[in-house]
Amino acid sequence: MFSISTLFLFMGAAVLLIFIPGPDLIFAITQGITNGRKAGLYTAIGLALGNTVHTLAAAFGLSVLVKTSPILFTLFKIAGALYLFNLAWKSLKFRKAALSLTPGEKIHEGSLLRKGLIMNVLNPKVAIFFLTFFPQFVNYEYGQVPLQMILLGLIFIILTALIFGLCAYFAGIFSSKLLERPLFQEGANIGAGVIFLCLGIKLLATSP
Repeated sequence: MFSISTLFLFMGAAVLLIFIPGPDLIFAITQGITNGRKAGLYTAIGLALGNTVHTLAAAFGLSVLVKTSPILFTLFKIAGALYLFNLAWKSLKFRKAALSLTPGEKIHEGSLLRKGLIMNVLNPKVAIFFLTFFPQFVNYEYGQVPLQMILLGLIFIILTALIFGLCAYFAGIFSSKLLERPLFQEGANIGAGVIFLCLGIKLLATSP
């Protein structure tokens, strides 16, 4: 189904993108600092589980596009590539913008898990990202597009839970200091811009 090189490429890109400081990562780290390691872990798990919904939506949505209309698939590719190019431009333009960690309110761990899940599920940017990121690693000649997307989604969910969980768990030790360093911020944003640009180009070259 997937070649070893494709899997490693997907996992490498996924890890880099998950590490890019954003609202989800900041929220998990903030809860780890404010409410303790356990709260941070629950938040990270909730955020990761929210990706399940986006994975299923992307899997079956893409499958319908591939099967029903080459024209719609082409339009989807163009729209997705433009979205990724826009993300690249924003990442590079605002590469020096600092992310701040603000204290979070103390909430029960179970509530944090639900809040993380809902926060992720209701974020339309995450849904669009899944629709533009995953298709580039699908082997269309093999078929079983939904199954391939679900497997990629499962890998992404596991990586998200591990990375967010570790960052939240060790938030009080190094995460807050790391995120407040200007060079780290700028480097992460530049890296994000390059990745989004490459993904946009790759998406345009994708064929069903």
